Amino acid sequence: MAASAAGERSVEDLTARARIRDAALALFAERGMDRATIRDIAKAAGVSGGLVRHHFGSKDGLRAACDSYALDQLMQIKEQAVDGQLANPSFMSAAHPTVLLLYRYLARSLVDGSPAAAAMFDEMVELGEAWLATHNPGQMADPRGYSAVLVAMQTGMLMMHGQLSRWLGADIFTAEGHLRLTEAMIDFFSQPLLSPELAEQARAAVAHLQAQQPAAGRPAT
Repeated sequence: MAASAAGERSVEDLTARARIRDAALALFAERGMDRATIRDIAKAAGVSGGLVRHHFGSKDGLRAACDSYALDQLMQIKEQAVDGQLANPSFMSAAHPTVLLLYRYLARSLVDGSPAAAAMFDEMVELGEAWLATHNPGQMADPRGYSAVLVAMQTGMLMMHGQLSRWLGADIFTAEGHLRLTEAMIDFFSQPLLSPELAEQARAAVAHLQAQQPAAGRPAT
């Protein structure tokens, strides 16, 4: 569809684009990236395959749009939650189905070993590092390392959803299973596993081992 004189697409065009993206995200989450076809996505969105290509160019382009949208939506929900909406039952009730869908999508998007999966992981680490700089400045000795480990832990739970669901007694991509998982994560993040004394001892041990490593680019003697 033609763009307006201001360079912005029509409302109808934007709505079609959003329908395609939403249909693709749902089918990618259900079937995986390889098994969801352009034809299936177009049918679910109520548009032609040509319109899908018009908006996104290819399935890779559509996937990139879904990746960006999924991360943006999760970050918006997280920001709203920590800004006071966590105590609002209606907000959480409305957001929870979206969170479940986005987690199912991430579980598919991050496991195929593609450059797109690697790029998405990298972006999640960068977003986490920026979040720490805003909400927990100066609290982590290595913010980038902390963010990378945290993203790996959280996405690892999604990838191991079969095993985790079996132990929790409910599929973690359902409301029941995800809520039990969330309760466990609240305990995990709110109860330190190391006392300050043990943490200092562990850091000293790591520093000692690091001091024994050869300098970068110089062979050990």
